[in-house]
Order: sequence, then C-alpha cells, then structure tokens
Amino acid sequence: MSITESIMPFIPYVQIVLSVLLILGVLVQQSDAGAGGAFGGGDGFSSGHHTKRGAEKTIFIGTIVVAILFAATSFSLLLI
Repeated sequence: MSITESIMPFIPYVQIVLSVLLILGVLVQQSDAGAGGAFGGGDGFSSGHHTKRGAEKTIFIGTIVVAILFAATSFSLLLI
C-alpha cells in the first residue's frame, strides 16, 4: 500500500475542515466597505488605509494559510 492510497480516504475530511475554517476566517474579519463606501461615500476614517494589528493580522494571515492549504489539497486530488 503506497502513501497516496493511505492518505486518499482522509482528504475529503481534511477539505471539509479546511473549508469550514476558511468560511469562519472570512466571516470573522472586519468588513472595510460598507454601503456608503461602495458608492464613494462614507466618513474620512472608513475610506482610508487601515493597518492590521494584533488579532486582526493573525486572523488575516491564518485565513491566507488555510486558503493555500485548501487549494493544495484540491490540486493534490487532481494528481492522484
């Protein structure tokens, strides 16, 4: 039994967990564009540049990592 045959049954479960984590990571992040910001309006604070710090930066980077892992598991199914 090769390593790909032993990992193959677990990949769908890994993708389910990664997809749930990806959805949660996207939903937890603060939205920068409100209804007013979408049409060019809004106050001076919401339309400017916002530096991510602390937990916000950690969630942002974690979401990117989870997205890369999800894409890697999806592409690995093409190769198997």
